[in-house]
Amino acid sequence: MDSYSVIFKKPVDYFKALEYQHRLLQARQNDEIPDMVVLLQHKSVITIGNRGRKNYLLKNLDEYKELGIDIYHVERGGDVTYHGPGQWVLYPIMKLGKKNVDSHGYLFNLEEIAIRVLRDFKIKGFRKKNKSGAWTDDGKIAAIGFRLKKWVTFHGMSFNVLDKLNGFQTIVPCGLEGDQITCLEKLIGFNDNMMDEVGNRILYHFANVCDRPLTHYFIDKNIPEFIKKLKPPLN
Repeated sequence: MDSYSVIFKKPVDYFKALEYQHRLLQARQNDEIPDMVVLLQHKSVITIGNRGRKNYLLKNLDEYKELGIDIYHVERGGDVTYHGPGQWVLYPIMKLGKKNVDSHGYLFNLEEIAIRVLRDFKIKGFRKKNKSGAWTDDGKIAAIGFRLKKWVTFHGMSFNVLDKLNGFQTIVPCGLEGDQITCLEKLIGFNDNMMDEVGNRILYHFANVCDRPLTHYFIDKNIPEFIKKLKPPLN
């Protein structure tokens, strides 16, 4: 079967997007759908992975509420991170095969996608020993946290694009004290098409790195019926 991408143009509530992931996950485990990838932006949210520590939250719950930032404990790997408008999040729902024999190979591939996107914009990206994600000389730009169930992936990777991610200042991102977080806009300046350009490059490199040629759909347009029926209310 062909692989599909489903793209959301408007920021999505985290809990509703997580429900969508779980529906796709179960369907993929049962071979009811092909490999898929979801690309979206979230409304402002902090997620705490299975290695997360509450002391990495730098404000109390009332302060986060005043800032309009939700907080969720989630079942992915990793620590504390922030998602919000101006950041693309990639959620692959796919069965690992010969090219991704284990979680380490899959982690490498997600990092490679981000590094290749940076290269497209003439920025040197690299890995850091014992620290996941993609890095630049100015700081971390892509974070990774995923989980496998019956060898199907969910959760995934975030890539910081616009300089509007102030939520990072309210946490210790990924538990990395002293490390800086950056975004593409800080590195090359702003242009009106930046989000679309980066989103397109993420999907392009996903298809090549993970050997999953993609047919692209926008969630509010003519998506296949077998995908549409899995979509929870997102408004």
